[in-house]
Amino acid sequence: MKKVMQIEKMTKTYHLGKVKVEALRGISFEINEGEFVSIMGPSGSGKSTLMHIIGCLDYATGGKYFLADQDVNNLNDNQLALFRNKKIGFVFQQFNLLPRATNLRNVELPMVYAGIPAKERKKKAIKALQDVGLGDRVNHRPNEISGGQKQRVAIARALVNHPSIILADEPTGNLDSKTGLDIMNIIKKLHEEGNTIILVTHEAEIARYAKRVIHLKDGLIDKDEVAV
Repeated sequence: MKKVMQIEKMTKTYHLGKVKVEALRGISFEINEGEFVSIMGPSGSGKSTLMHIIGCLDYATGGKYFLADQDVNNLNDNQLALFRNKKIGFVFQQFNLLPRATNLRNVELPMVYAGIPAKERKKKAIKALQDVGLGDRVNHRPNEISGGQKQRVAIARALVNHPSIILADEPTGNLDSKTGLDIMNIIKKLHEEGNTIILVTHEAEIARYAKRVIHLKDGLIDKDEVAV
């Protein structure tokens, strides 16, 4: 099976004045193409730090990180931004949509950065919105739709560049339980269609949607197990 992510002895240290905080203390794991993996851990376990590094939003202090066979540590900031846009689709707890832009424009954004022509962008964005059940909300703005619909827009945006990995950070955190269930069923369907999913959560019932759960504790991997 093809590896899409390989992490070797990753460390991350923050210096807060004279205080040194070791957020990650030498963790190693691999993720294969088509896997659905949850990363769990209490506050302070290192999961947010790990998410930022695997999402190419921050650099590790030590160790190695390969994503789609690319040594991420060797990329400068501009290269990292381009690589991130091409290889990772993000779904955030806060949705991170542009409030004054239409849903169509929000979904188009990753393709703008990728240099895809306007006509093709529009066609792909409409298709992505249709795929998440929002074909009739293309020209609405985020303040005109519900929280669950906002997260569907975010999922459409995450998918539109066909990334190597979809990284979902607490995707149901701002939703009621029924809407959260709807969103998790969409994410489950994306996995069944062959997408590689990494889900960061502190909720055990959400983590159980994944086939594998990595538990972090004090900056280390406490358990890496097949979900039941």
